[in-house]
Amino acid sequence: MNKTEKLISILLGIALVWCFMSGPGKKEPAKENREAAETPAATNAAESASAATNLAAQASAGAQAAATNAVAAPAPVPAKEVKKIDFGVPDAVLENGDVKLELSSRGAVVRKATLKRHASAPGLSAAENPHVIDYGETPLGELSGVPGVDPDSQYAIVTNSSDRAVFEFAGVKRTYTLSPDGYSLTLEEEFAGANRPAGANSLGLGAMSVDAPSDAVSVDSWSMTGKDGEAVHHDDDDTPLKALITGSASGGCGCGCGAPNVDGTVPLSSSATVPGVQKWIALKDRFFVTALAKCDQPNSGFSATVARDPSLGVYRAKTVSAGAKFDAGAEKRTSVFFIGPKEQSRLWDLEMKDVMEFGMWRWVCYPILWLLKFFHAYVFANYGVAIILLTVLVRLVFWPLTRKSTEGMKKMQEIQPLLKELQEKYKDNPQRLQQETFALYREKKVNPLSSCLPMLIQIPVFIALFNVLRSSVELRYAGFLWISDLSEPEHLFSSWFPFGGLNILPLLMAATMYLQSRLTPSMGDAKQQKMMTVMMPVMMLVMFYNFASALSLYWTLSQVMSIIQMWFIRRATAKKDAEKALMPEVIDPPTPTRQQRRHG
Repeated sequence: MNKTEKLISILLGIALVWCFMSGPGKKEPAKENREAAETPAATNAAESASAATNLAAQASAGAQAAATNAVAAPAPVPAKEVKKIDFGVPDAVLENGDVKLELSSRGAVVRKATLKRHASAPGLSAAENPHVIDYGETPLGELSGVPGVDPDSQYAIVTNSSDRAVFEFAGVKRTYTLSPDGYSLTLEEEFAGANRPAGANSLGLGAMSVDAPSDAVSVDSWSMTGKDGEAVHHDDDDTPLKALITGSASGGCGCGCGAPNVDGTVPLSSSATVPGVQKWIALKDRFFVTALAKCDQPNSGFSATVARDPSLGVYRAKTVSAGAKFDAGAEKRTSVFFIGPKEQSRLWDLEMKDVMEFGMWRWVCYPILWLLKFFHAYVFANYGVAIILLTVLVRLVFWPLTRKSTEGMKKMQEIQPLLKELQEKYKDNPQRLQQETFALYREKKVNPLSSCLPMLIQIPVFIALFNVLRSSVELRYAGFLWISDLSEPEHLFSSWFPFGGLNILPLLMAATMYLQSRLTPSMGDAKQQKMMTVMMPVMMLVMFYNFASALSLYWTLSQVMSIIQMWFIRRATAKKDAEKALMPEVIDPPTPTRQQRRHG
Protein backbone atom coordinates (compact mmCIF):
# COMPACT_ATOMS: atom_id res chain seq x y z
CA MET A 1 0.00 0.00 0.00
CA ASN A 2 1.56 3.31 -1.02
CA LYS A 3 1.60 6.48 1.05
CA THR A 4 -1.56 7.97 -0.40
CA GLU A 5 -3.53 4.76 0.14
CA LYS A 6 -2.25 4.50 3.71
CA LEU A 7 -3.41 8.06 4.34
CA ILE A 8 -6.82 7.29 2.85
CA SER A 9 -7.11 4.22 5.09
CA ILE A 10 -6.36 6.33 8.17
CA LEU A 11 -8.92 8.96 7.14
CA LEU A 12 -11.54 6.29 6.53
CA GLY A 13 -10.83 4.77 9.94
CA ILE A 14 -11.32 8.18 11.56
CA ALA A 15 -14.54 8.61 9.61
CA LEU A 16 -15.79 5.24 10.89
CA VAL A 17 -15.23 6.28 14.52
CA TRP A 18 -16.69 9.72 13.90
CA CYS A 19 -19.90 8.26 12.48
CA PHE A 20 -20.64 6.68 15.86
CA MET A 21 -19.33 9.55 17.96
CA SER A 22 -20.81 12.63 16.30
CA GLY A 23 -24.11 14.45 16.27
CA PRO A 24 -25.71 17.45 18.01
CA GLY A 25 -24.25 17.89 21.48
CA LYS A 26 -23.91 20.13 24.51
CA LYS A 27 -22.39 23.58 24.71
CA GLU A 28 -18.62 23.79 25.19
CA PRO A 29 -17.38 25.12 28.58
CA ALA A 30 -15.89 28.60 28.81
CA LYS A 31 -12.44 29.03 27.26
CA GLU A 32 -10.68 29.62 30.57
CA ASN A 33 -12.16 26.43 31.99
CA ARG A 34 -11.57 24.25 28.94
CA GLU A 35 -8.21 22.78 29.89
CA ALA A 36 -9.37 21.65 33.32
CA ALA A 37 -12.85 20.66 32.21
CA GLU A 38 -12.11 18.35 29.28
CA THR A 39 -12.66 14.64 29.85
CA PRO A 40 -11.81 11.71 27.56
CA ALA A 41 -15.43 11.40 26.49
CA ALA A 42 -16.00 15.13 25.93
CA THR A 43 -12.88 15.62 23.82
CA ASN A 44 -13.10 12.46 21.72
CA ALA A 45 -15.05 14.00 18.83
CA ALA A 46 -12.90 17.15 18.81
CA GLU A 47 -9.70 15.13 18.74
CA SER A 48 -11.05 13.01 15.85
CA ALA A 49 -11.92 16.15 13.90
CA SER A 50 -8.49 17.65 14.59
CA ALA A 51 -6.77 14.43 13.50
CA ALA A 52 -8.76 14.34 10.26
CA THR A 53 -7.87 18.00 9.57
CA ASN A 54 -4.18 17.39 10.25
CA LEU A 55 -4.10 14.29 8.03
CA ALA A 56 -5.81 16.16 5.21
CA ALA A 57 -3.23 18.94 5.56
CA GLN A 58 -0.43 16.36 5.48
CA ALA A 59 -1.91 14.82 2.32
CA SER A 60 -2.04 18.25 0.66
CA ALA A 61 1.53 19.01 1.73
CA GLY A 62 2.69 15.61 0.44
CA ALA A 63 1.06 16.24 -2.91
CA GLN A 64 2.68 19.69 -3.16
CA ALA A 65 6.07 18.25 -2.25
CA ALA A 66 5.70 15.55 -4.89
CA ALA A 67 4.73 18.14 -7.45
CA THR A 68 7.92 20.11 -6.87
CA ASN A 69 10.24 17.14 -7.23
CA ALA A 70 11.64 16.26 -10.61
CA VAL A 71 12.18 12.62 -11.53
CA ALA A 72 14.49 11.97 -8.63
CA ALA A 73 17.59 9.91 -8.04
CA PRO A 74 18.79 7.54 -9.16
CA ALA A 75 19.43 9.42 -12.40
CA PRO A 76 17.42 7.62 -15.07
CA VAL A 77 19.26 6.05 -17.98
CA PRO A 78 17.62 7.21 -21.22
CA ALA A 79 16.20 4.38 -23.29
CA LYS A 80 14.21 4.10 -26.47
CA GLU A 81 10.44 4.46 -26.37
CA VAL A 82 8.67 1.12 -26.06
CA LYS A 83 6.39 0.41 -29.02
CA LYS A 84 4.30 -2.64 -29.73
CA ILE A 85 4.99 -4.46 -32.97
CA ASP A 86 2.70 -6.88 -34.76
CA PHE A 87 4.71 -10.02 -35.47
CA GLY A 88 2.00 -11.51 -37.62
CA VAL A 89 0.85 -15.12 -37.43
CA PRO A 90 2.37 -16.92 -34.40
CA ASP A 91 4.75 -19.79 -35.06
CA ALA A 92 3.40 -21.82 -32.13
CA VAL A 93 0.31 -21.64 -29.91
CA LEU A 94 -0.07 -23.11 -26.42
CA GLU A 95 -3.60 -23.21 -25.09
CA ASN A 96 -5.74 -24.53 -22.25
CA GLY A 97 -9.13 -23.54 -20.85
CA ASP A 98 -7.76 -20.41 -19.16
CA VAL A 99 -5.09 -18.92 -21.38
CA LYS A 100 -3.80 -18.88 -24.96
CA LEU A 101 -0.11 -18.10 -25.56
CA GLU A 102 1.25 -17.07 -28.96
CA LEU A 103 4.95 -17.82 -29.46
CA SER A 104 7.43 -16.65 -32.08
CA SER A 105 10.43 -18.57 -33.39
CA ARG A 106 12.23 -15.23 -33.63
CA GLY A 107 13.98 -15.42 -30.26
CA ALA A 108 11.82 -18.36 -29.12
CA VAL A 109 9.64 -16.05 -27.00
CA VAL A 110 6.03 -15.43 -25.98
CA ARG A 111 4.62 -12.45 -27.88
CA LYS A 112 1.03 -12.41 -26.68
CA ALA A 113 -1.15 -13.87 -23.92
CA THR A 114 -4.94 -14.09 -24.19
CA LEU A 115 -6.77 -14.57 -20.89
CA LYS A 116 -9.87 -16.44 -22.01
CA ARG A 117 -11.94 -16.03 -18.82
CA HIS A 118 -11.60 -12.23 -18.60
CA ALA A 119 -13.33 -9.80 -20.96
CA SER A 120 -11.58 -6.92 -22.66
CA ALA A 121 -14.29 -4.36 -21.81
CA PRO A 122 -17.45 -4.11 -19.68
CA GLY A 123 -20.57 -5.61 -21.19
CA LEU A 124 -18.62 -7.88 -23.53
CA SER A 125 -18.36 -11.64 -23.46
CA ALA A 126 -15.00 -13.05 -22.35
CA ALA A 127 -15.40 -15.85 -24.89
CA GLU A 128 -15.77 -13.44 -27.81
CA ASN A 129 -13.64 -10.52 -26.54
CA PRO A 130 -11.00 -11.83 -24.10
CA HIS A 131 -8.41 -9.70 -22.35
CA VAL A 132 -5.05 -9.62 -24.17
CA ILE A 133 -1.57 -8.91 -22.80
CA ASP A 134 0.55 -7.84 -25.76
CA TYR A 135 4.26 -8.02 -24.98
CA GLY A 136 5.29 -6.13 -28.13
CA GLU A 137 9.02 -5.39 -28.30
CA THR A 138 9.62 -6.77 -24.79
CA PRO A 139 8.57 -10.41 -25.08
CA LEU A 140 8.40 -12.91 -22.27
CA GLY A 141 11.29 -15.36 -22.29
CA GLU A 142 13.69 -13.15 -24.23
CA LEU A 143 17.25 -14.47 -23.83
CA SER A 144 20.25 -12.15 -24.06
CA GLY A 145 23.92 -12.27 -23.10
CA VAL A 146 24.52 -15.83 -24.37
CA PRO A 147 27.55 -16.25 -26.69
CA GLY A 148 26.57 -16.87 -30.29
CA VAL A 149 22.85 -16.36 -29.63
CA ASP A 150 21.19 -13.06 -30.42
CA PRO A 151 17.82 -12.12 -28.79
CA ASP A 152 16.33 -12.02 -32.32
CA SER A 153 17.90 -15.28 -33.54
CA GLN A 154 15.64 -17.43 -35.70
CA TYR A 155 15.04 -20.71 -33.87
CA ALA A 156 13.91 -23.94 -35.48
CA ILE A 157 10.66 -25.43 -34.17
CA VAL A 158 11.28 -29.04 -33.12
CA THR A 159 7.95 -29.77 -31.42
CA ASN A 160 4.65 -27.90 -31.55
CA SER A 161 1.56 -29.14 -29.71
CA SER A 162 -1.24 -27.52 -27.70
CA ASP A 163 0.72 -27.68 -24.46
CA ARG A 164 4.38 -27.92 -25.51
CA ALA A 165 6.71 -26.13 -27.93
CA VAL A 166 10.42 -26.87 -28.42
CA PHE A 167 12.83 -24.45 -30.13
CA GLU A 168 16.51 -24.98 -31.01
CA PHE A 169 19.28 -22.72 -32.28
CA ALA A 170 23.10 -23.07 -32.21
CA GLY A 171 23.15 -25.58 -29.39
CA VAL A 172 20.50 -23.79 -27.30
CA LYS A 173 17.26 -25.69 -26.69
CA ARG A 174 14.22 -23.93 -25.21
CA THR A 175 11.13 -25.91 -24.20
CA TYR A 176 7.86 -24.20 -23.20
CA THR A 177 5.25 -26.30 -21.38
CA LEU A 178 1.82 -24.92 -20.45
CA SER A 179 0.05 -26.42 -17.44
CA PRO A 180 -3.16 -28.39 -18.24
CA ASP A 181 -5.18 -25.69 -16.51
CA GLY A 182 -4.33 -22.40 -14.89
CA TYR A 183 -1.76 -19.81 -15.89
CA SER A 184 1.64 -21.43 -15.24
CA LEU A 185 4.19 -21.72 -18.04
CA THR A 186 7.42 -23.69 -17.57
CA LEU A 187 10.53 -22.82 -19.61
CA GLU A 188 13.37 -25.36 -19.69
CA GLU A 189 16.63 -24.12 -21.20
CA GLU A 190 19.60 -26.26 -22.21
CA PHE A 191 22.94 -24.73 -23.19
CA ALA A 192 25.50 -26.90 -25.02
CA GLY A 193 29.24 -26.37 -25.50
CA ALA A 194 30.36 -22.90 -26.44
CA ASN A 195 26.84 -21.52 -26.04
CA ARG A 196 26.78 -22.12 -22.31
CA PRO A 197 26.52 -18.71 -20.59
CA ALA A 198 29.99 -17.79 -19.37
CA GLY A 199 29.02 -14.40 -17.98
CA ALA A 200 25.98 -12.29 -17.20
CA ASN A 201 22.82 -13.09 -19.13
CA SER A 202 19.20 -11.99 -18.89
CA LEU A 203 15.79 -13.69 -19.07
CA GLY A 204 12.94 -11.37 -20.06
CA LEU A 205 9.69 -11.13 -18.09
CA GLY A 206 7.74 -9.32 -20.79
CA ALA A 207 5.91 -6.07 -20.13
CA MET A 208 2.71 -4.74 -18.55
CA SER A 209 0.91 -1.66 -19.89
CA VAL A 210 -1.83 0.64 -18.66
CA ASP A 211 -5.14 -0.30 -20.30
CA ALA A 212 -7.51 2.12 -18.53
CA PRO A 213 -7.26 5.62 -16.96
CA SER A 214 -7.72 4.14 -13.48
CA ASP A 215 -5.07 1.48 -14.07
CA ALA A 216 -1.44 1.60 -12.90
CA VAL A 217 1.64 -0.50 -13.53
CA SER A 218 4.26 -1.47 -11.00
CA VAL A 219 6.92 -4.02 -10.02
CA ASP A 220 7.01 -6.32 -6.98
CA SER A 221 9.65 -8.82 -5.94
CA TRP A 222 10.68 -10.97 -3.02
CA SER A 223 14.16 -9.87 -2.01
CA MET A 224 16.35 -12.52 -0.37
CA THR A 225 18.77 -10.03 1.21
CA GLY A 226 17.42 -10.76 4.71
CA LYS A 227 17.32 -14.06 6.54
CA ASP A 228 13.94 -15.14 5.20
CA GLY A 229 13.49 -12.41 2.61
CA GLU A 230 10.72 -9.86 2.30
CA ALA A 231 8.27 -8.53 -0.25
CA VAL A 232 9.33 -5.29 -1.93
CA HIS A 233 6.82 -3.02 -3.69
CA HIS A 234 9.06 -0.95 -5.92
CA ASP A 235 6.56 1.89 -6.30
CA ASP A 236 6.49 2.39 -2.53
CA ASP A 237 9.68 1.05 -0.97
CA ASP A 238 13.06 2.76 -1.20
CA THR A 239 14.47 1.12 -4.34
CA PRO A 240 16.06 2.38 -7.59
CA LEU A 241 12.72 1.91 -9.39
CA LYS A 242 10.63 4.13 -7.16
CA ALA A 243 11.36 7.37 -9.01
CA LEU A 244 10.83 5.74 -12.41
CA ILE A 245 7.40 4.28 -11.52
CA THR A 246 5.95 7.19 -9.55
CA GLY A 247 7.85 10.10 -11.08
CA SER A 248 9.22 11.15 -7.70
CA ALA A 249 11.52 9.65 -5.09
CA SER A 250 8.85 10.45 -2.48
CA GLY A 251 6.42 7.99 -4.04
CA GLY A 252 2.91 8.46 -5.28
CA CYS A 253 -0.46 6.87 -5.84
CA GLY A 254 0.19 5.66 -9.35
CA CYS A 255 -2.86 7.42 -10.75
CA GLY A 256 -1.42 10.76 -11.71
CA CYS A 257 -2.34 12.59 -8.49
CA GLY A 258 0.63 14.27 -6.90
CA ALA A 259 2.87 13.40 -9.88
CA PRO A 260 5.34 16.07 -11.00
CA ASN A 261 4.97 17.92 -14.27
CA VAL A 262 7.15 16.81 -17.16
CA ASP A 263 9.04 18.79 -19.76
CA GLY A 264 11.50 18.13 -22.54
CA THR A 265 14.23 17.06 -20.11
CA VAL A 266 12.34 13.99 -18.89
CA PRO A 267 13.02 10.96 -21.13
CA LEU A 268 10.15 8.94 -22.53
CA SER A 269 11.60 5.81 -20.96
CA SER A 270 14.28 5.08 -18.39
CA SER A 271 15.96 2.00 -16.95
CA ALA A 272 17.35 1.00 -13.56
CA THR A 273 18.80 -2.14 -11.99
CA VAL A 274 17.74 -3.71 -8.68
CA PRO A 275 20.61 -5.82 -7.28
CA GLY A 276 20.38 -8.85 -5.01
CA VAL A 277 18.85 -12.29 -5.30
CA GLN A 278 15.07 -12.25 -5.83
CA LYS A 279 12.86 -15.24 -5.07
CA TRP A 280 10.27 -14.00 -7.55
CA ILE A 281 9.79 -10.92 -9.73
CA ALA A 282 6.35 -9.67 -10.78
CA LEU A 283 5.16 -7.04 -13.26
CA LYS A 284 1.60 -6.05 -12.49
CA ASP A 285 -1.24 -3.71 -13.22
CA ARG A 286 -4.37 -3.31 -11.13
CA PHE A 287 -5.79 -6.76 -11.93
CA PHE A 288 -3.20 -8.86 -13.80
CA VAL A 289 0.37 -9.99 -13.31
CA THR A 290 3.24 -11.44 -15.32
CA ALA A 291 5.85 -12.98 -13.06
CA LEU A 292 8.95 -15.11 -12.88
CA ALA A 293 7.52 -17.21 -10.08
CA LYS A 294 10.27 -19.81 -9.66
CA CYS A 295 13.70 -20.70 -11.03
CA ASP A 296 16.08 -23.49 -10.09
CA GLN A 297 19.07 -21.16 -10.64
CA PRO A 298 19.52 -18.11 -8.39
CA ASN A 299 19.38 -14.74 -10.09
CA SER A 300 21.49 -11.71 -9.19
CA GLY A 301 18.70 -9.15 -9.40
CA PHE A 302 16.84 -7.66 -12.33
CA SER A 303 16.70 -4.61 -14.55
CA ALA A 304 13.50 -2.77 -15.44
CA THR A 305 12.51 -0.19 -18.02
CA VAL A 306 9.63 2.21 -17.37
CA ALA A 307 8.03 4.22 -20.19
CA ARG A 308 5.90 7.21 -19.27
CA ASP A 309 2.70 8.30 -20.99
CA PRO A 310 3.77 11.00 -23.48
CA SER A 311 0.19 12.26 -23.93
CA LEU A 312 0.01 13.61 -20.35
CA GLY A 313 1.50 16.75 -18.90
CA VAL A 314 2.41 14.93 -15.69
CA TYR A 315 4.63 11.95 -15.11
CA ARG A 316 2.73 8.69 -15.22
CA ALA A 317 4.14 5.24 -15.95
CA LYS A 318 2.45 3.65 -18.97
CA THR A 319 4.56 0.51 -19.56
CA VAL A 320 6.96 -1.44 -17.35
CA SER A 321 9.18 -4.30 -18.53
CA ALA A 322 11.91 -6.29 -16.79
CA GLY A 323 14.51 -8.98 -17.20
CA ALA A 324 16.03 -11.25 -14.53
CA LYS A 325 19.84 -11.17 -14.33
CA PHE A 326 21.90 -14.36 -14.05
CA ASP A 327 25.62 -14.81 -13.59
CA ALA A 328 27.63 -17.54 -15.36
CA GLY A 329 24.94 -20.19 -15.73
CA ALA A 330 24.72 -23.94 -15.59
CA GLU A 331 24.06 -26.15 -18.58
CA LYS A 332 20.36 -26.27 -17.70
CA ARG A 333 17.86 -23.80 -16.20
CA THR A 334 14.18 -24.28 -15.44
CA SER A 335 11.91 -21.29 -14.85
CA VAL A 336 8.21 -21.07 -14.08
CA PHE A 337 6.22 -18.03 -15.24
CA PHE A 338 2.77 -16.96 -14.13
CA ILE A 339 0.65 -15.02 -16.63
CA GLY A 340 -2.81 -14.31 -15.31
CA PRO A 341 -5.17 -12.55 -12.91
CA LYS A 342 -4.30 -11.47 -9.37
CA GLU A 343 -6.38 -14.19 -7.75
CA GLN A 344 -5.61 -14.92 -4.12
CA SER A 345 -5.70 -18.73 -4.35
CA ARG A 346 -3.40 -18.96 -7.37
CA LEU A 347 -0.86 -16.49 -6.01
CA TRP A 348 -0.94 -18.24 -2.64
CA ASP A 349 -0.04 -21.57 -4.28
CA LEU A 350 2.95 -19.88 -5.95
CA GLU A 351 4.02 -18.26 -2.64
CA MET A 352 3.39 -14.87 -4.20
CA LYS A 353 0.44 -13.74 -2.07
CA ASP A 354 2.12 -10.39 -1.31
CA VAL A 355 1.48 -9.32 -4.92
CA MET A 356 -2.06 -8.59 -3.63
CA GLU A 357 -0.47 -5.85 -1.48
CA PHE A 358 -2.82 -6.19 1.47
CA GLY A 359 -0.06 -5.13 3.86
CA MET A 360 -0.58 -5.34 7.61
CA TRP A 361 -4.30 -6.05 7.13
CA ARG A 362 -3.78 -9.29 5.20
CA TRP A 363 -5.01 -11.39 8.14
CA VAL A 364 -8.43 -9.73 7.71
CA CYS A 365 -8.35 -9.32 3.92
CA TYR A 366 -7.91 -13.02 3.14
CA PRO A 367 -11.08 -14.27 4.90
CA ILE A 368 -13.10 -11.32 3.58
CA LEU A 369 -12.10 -12.09 0.00
CA TRP A 370 -12.89 -15.77 0.60
CA LEU A 371 -16.37 -14.87 1.89
CA LEU A 372 -17.00 -12.61 -1.10
CA LYS A 373 -16.18 -15.43 -3.51
CA PHE A 374 -18.19 -17.92 -1.42
CA PHE A 375 -21.33 -15.78 -1.58
CA HIS A 376 -20.85 -15.36 -5.33
CA ALA A 377 -20.30 -19.07 -5.98
CA TYR A 378 -22.85 -20.67 -3.67
CA VAL A 379 -25.52 -18.09 -2.82
CA PHE A 380 -26.10 -15.77 -5.77
CA ALA A 381 -23.94 -15.49 -8.88
CA ASN A 382 -23.62 -11.72 -8.74
CA TYR A 383 -20.91 -9.79 -6.96
CA GLY A 384 -23.24 -6.88 -6.18
CA VAL A 385 -25.43 -9.27 -4.20
CA ALA A 386 -22.30 -10.83 -2.69
CA ILE A 387 -21.24 -7.38 -1.40
CA ILE A 388 -24.71 -6.89 0.11
CA LEU A 389 -24.54 -10.27 1.87
CA LEU A 390 -21.03 -9.51 3.08
CA THR A 391 -22.20 -6.14 4.44
CA VAL A 392 -25.11 -7.78 6.27
CA LEU A 393 -22.80 -10.41 7.76
CA VAL A 394 -20.29 -7.80 8.98
CA ARG A 395 -23.04 -5.71 10.58
CA LEU A 396 -24.55 -8.77 12.30
CA VAL A 397 -21.16 -9.84 13.65
CA PHE A 398 -20.60 -6.38 15.11
CA TRP A 399 -24.19 -5.92 16.32
CA PRO A 400 -23.35 -6.52 20.03
CA LEU A 401 -20.46 -4.04 19.83
CA THR A 402 -22.59 -1.46 18.06
CA ARG A 403 -25.32 -1.79 20.65
CA LYS A 404 -22.89 -1.51 23.51
CA SER A 405 -21.27 1.53 21.95
CA THR A 406 -24.60 3.30 21.35
CA GLU A 407 -25.80 2.59 24.90
CA GLY A 408 -22.48 3.85 26.26
CA MET A 409 -22.79 7.10 24.31
CA LYS A 410 -26.35 7.58 25.56
CA LYS A 411 -25.26 7.17 29.18
CA MET A 412 -22.43 9.62 28.63
CA GLN A 413 -24.90 12.08 27.12
CA GLU A 414 -27.22 11.75 30.15
CA ILE A 415 -24.50 12.67 32.64
CA GLN A 416 -23.24 15.67 30.65
CA PRO A 417 -25.13 18.16 32.91
CA LEU A 418 -23.52 16.60 36.00
CA LEU A 419 -20.10 16.75 34.35
CA LYS A 420 -20.66 20.40 33.55
CA GLU A 421 -21.54 21.12 37.18
CA LEU A 422 -18.31 19.49 38.30
CA GLN A 423 -16.35 21.50 35.74
CA GLU A 424 -17.84 24.75 37.06
CA LYS A 425 -17.36 23.75 40.70
CA TYR A 426 -13.74 22.61 40.42
CA LYS A 427 -12.56 24.82 37.57
CA ASP A 428 -9.57 25.98 39.66
CA ASN A 429 -8.64 22.51 40.88
CA PRO A 430 -7.94 20.12 37.98
CA GLN A 431 -6.79 17.28 40.24
CA ARG A 432 -9.99 17.38 42.31
CA LEU A 433 -12.02 17.66 39.08
CA GLN A 434 -10.46 14.47 37.79
CA GLN A 435 -11.16 12.64 41.04
CA GLU A 436 -14.78 13.76 41.17
CA THR A 437 -15.29 12.93 37.48
CA PHE A 438 -14.16 9.34 37.96
CA ALA A 439 -16.24 9.13 41.13
CA LEU A 440 -19.27 10.17 39.04
CA TYR A 441 -18.46 7.48 36.47
CA ARG A 442 -18.40 4.85 39.24
CA GLU A 443 -21.62 6.11 40.79
CA LYS A 444 -23.52 6.13 37.50
CA LYS A 445 -21.82 2.91 36.31
CA VAL A 446 -20.53 4.59 33.14
CA ASN A 447 -17.38 3.55 31.29
CA PRO A 448 -16.14 6.47 29.13
CA LEU A 449 -14.29 4.03 26.86
CA SER A 450 -17.28 1.77 26.23
CA SER A 451 -18.47 3.99 23.38
CA CYS A 452 -15.08 4.15 21.69
CA LEU A 453 -13.39 0.76 21.96
CA PRO A 454 -16.07 -1.22 20.04
CA MET A 455 -15.66 1.15 17.10
CA LEU A 456 -11.87 0.89 17.18
CA ILE A 457 -12.18 -2.90 16.91
CA GLN A 458 -14.13 -2.47 13.65
CA ILE A 459 -11.51 -0.25 11.97
CA PRO A 460 -9.24 -3.13 10.77
CA VAL A 461 -12.26 -4.85 9.19
CA PHE A 462 -13.33 -1.72 7.36
CA ILE A 463 -9.83 -0.92 6.09
CA ALA A 464 -9.48 -4.55 4.97
CA LEU A 465 -12.75 -4.23 3.03
CA PHE A 466 -11.40 -1.04 1.47
CA ASN A 467 -8.26 -2.89 0.32
CA VAL A 468 -10.16 -5.93 -0.98
CA LEU A 469 -12.91 -4.12 -2.88
CA ARG A 470 -10.57 -1.66 -4.61
CA SER A 471 -8.29 -4.31 -6.15
CA SER A 472 -10.22 -7.58 -6.56
CA VAL A 473 -10.08 -8.90 -10.10
CA GLU A 474 -13.37 -10.67 -9.35
CA LEU A 475 -15.13 -7.27 -9.42
CA ARG A 476 -13.62 -6.25 -12.76
CA TYR A 477 -16.48 -5.65 -15.23
CA ALA A 478 -18.95 -7.19 -12.76
CA GLY A 479 -22.33 -5.51 -13.24
CA PHE A 480 -25.07 -4.81 -10.70
CA LEU A 481 -28.36 -2.96 -11.33
CA TRP A 482 -27.37 0.24 -13.20
CA ILE A 483 -23.65 -0.32 -12.49
CA SER A 484 -21.71 -1.79 -15.41
CA ASP A 485 -18.41 -2.27 -13.54
CA LEU A 486 -18.16 -2.59 -9.75
CA SER A 487 -14.41 -1.97 -9.90
CA GLU A 488 -14.97 1.53 -11.37
CA PRO A 489 -17.19 4.55 -10.61
CA GLU A 490 -20.65 4.49 -12.16
CA HIS A 491 -19.91 7.24 -14.74
CA LEU A 492 -23.55 7.71 -15.76
CA PHE A 493 -24.22 10.26 -18.54
CA SER A 494 -20.47 10.78 -18.88
CA SER A 495 -20.85 12.48 -22.26
CA TRP A 496 -22.45 15.60 -20.78
CA PHE A 497 -22.20 15.37 -16.98
CA PRO A 498 -19.08 16.99 -15.36
CA PHE A 499 -16.49 15.20 -13.19
CA GLY A 500 -16.44 12.18 -15.50
CA GLY A 501 -20.14 11.42 -15.14
CA LEU A 502 -22.85 11.12 -12.50
CA ASN A 503 -22.08 8.74 -9.61
CA ILE A 504 -25.22 8.09 -7.57
CA LEU A 505 -23.81 5.85 -4.84
CA PRO A 506 -21.38 8.44 -3.39
CA LEU A 507 -24.28 10.90 -3.14
CA LEU A 508 -26.38 8.31 -1.28
CA MET A 509 -23.38 7.56 0.91
CA ALA A 510 -23.01 11.21 1.92
CA ALA A 511 -26.76 11.50 2.62
CA THR A 512 -26.82 8.38 4.83
CA MET A 513 -23.71 9.56 6.66
CA TYR A 514 -25.43 12.85 7.46
CA LEU A 515 -28.59 11.08 8.65
CA GLN A 516 -26.55 8.66 10.76
CA SER A 517 -24.70 11.49 12.48
CA ARG A 518 -28.01 13.18 13.30
CA LEU A 519 -29.27 10.03 15.00
CA THR A 520 -26.10 9.30 16.96
CA PRO A 521 -25.84 10.52 20.57
CA SER A 522 -23.11 13.12 20.95
CA MET A 523 -20.90 14.19 23.80
CA GLY A 524 -18.93 17.15 22.44
CA ASP A 525 -19.23 20.81 21.59
CA ALA A 526 -22.52 21.55 19.80
CA LYS A 527 -21.10 24.03 17.28
CA GLN A 528 -18.18 21.83 16.37
CA GLN A 529 -20.36 18.73 16.07
CA LYS A 530 -22.83 20.58 13.88
CA MET A 531 -20.01 21.71 11.61
CA MET A 532 -18.54 18.22 11.39
CA THR A 533 -21.99 16.75 10.72
CA VAL A 534 -21.88 18.62 7.41
CA MET A 535 -18.14 18.65 6.70
CA MET A 536 -17.48 14.92 7.14
CA PRO A 537 -20.11 13.78 4.58
CA VAL A 538 -18.85 16.41 2.15
CA MET A 539 -15.25 15.28 2.63
CA MET A 540 -16.20 11.62 2.15
CA LEU A 541 -18.25 12.52 -0.94
CA VAL A 542 -15.22 14.20 -2.53
CA MET A 543 -12.94 11.31 -1.54
CA PHE A 544 -15.28 8.54 -2.70
CA TYR A 545 -16.74 10.17 -5.81
CA ASN A 546 -14.28 8.52 -8.20
CA PHE A 547 -13.60 5.39 -6.15
CA ALA A 548 -14.79 1.94 -7.21
CA SER A 549 -18.57 1.70 -6.98
CA ALA A 550 -18.16 -1.51 -4.93
CA LEU A 551 -16.68 0.59 -2.10
CA SER A 552 -19.51 3.12 -2.22
CA LEU A 553 -22.06 0.29 -2.32
CA TYR A 554 -20.59 -1.33 0.78
CA TRP A 555 -20.21 1.93 2.70
CA THR A 556 -23.76 3.11 1.87
CA LEU A 557 -25.36 -0.21 2.81
CA SER A 558 -23.30 -0.37 5.99
CA GLN A 559 -24.58 3.06 7.04
CA VAL A 560 -28.19 2.20 6.17
CA MET A 561 -27.93 -0.89 8.37
CA SER A 562 -26.30 1.17 11.11
CA ILE A 563 -29.23 3.62 10.97
CA ILE A 564 -31.71 0.74 11.23
CA GLN A 565 -29.77 -0.78 14.15
CA MET A 566 -29.63 2.58 15.89
CA TRP A 567 -33.38 3.04 15.47
CA PHE A 568 -34.05 -0.36 17.07
CA ILE A 569 -31.68 0.40 19.93
CA ARG A 570 -33.24 3.80 20.60
CA ARG A 571 -36.72 2.30 20.45
CA ALA A 572 -35.80 -0.47 22.90
CA THR A 573 -34.11 2.02 25.22
CA ALA A 574 -37.10 4.37 25.14
CA LYS A 575 -39.45 1.49 25.97
CA LYS A 576 -37.25 0.42 28.83
CA ASP A 577 -37.11 3.98 30.21
CA ALA A 578 -40.90 4.30 29.96
CA GLU A 579 -41.45 1.06 31.87
CA LYS A 580 -38.99 2.18 34.50
CA ALA A 581 -40.82 5.52 34.91
CA LEU A 582 -44.15 3.73 35.54
CA MET A 583 -42.72 1.50 38.23
CA PRO A 584 -43.35 2.78 41.79
CA GLU A 585 -40.24 3.97 43.53
CA VAL A 586 -39.18 1.57 46.27
CA ILE A 587 -37.64 3.33 49.25
CA ASP A 588 -35.58 1.12 51.50
CA PRO A 589 -36.43 1.55 55.21
CA PRO A 590 -33.77 3.24 57.29
CA THR A 591 -31.32 0.99 59.08
CA PRO A 592 -32.35 0.79 62.80
CA THR A 593 -29.87 2.02 65.37
CA ARG A 594 -28.44 -0.24 68.08
CA GLN A 595 -30.80 1.27 70.69
CA GLN A 596 -33.84 0.71 68.44
CA ARG A 597 -32.84 -2.90 67.93
CA ARG A 598 -32.36 -3.36 71.71
CA HIS A 599 -35.85 -2.03 72.51
CA GLY A 600 -37.46 -3.64 69.50
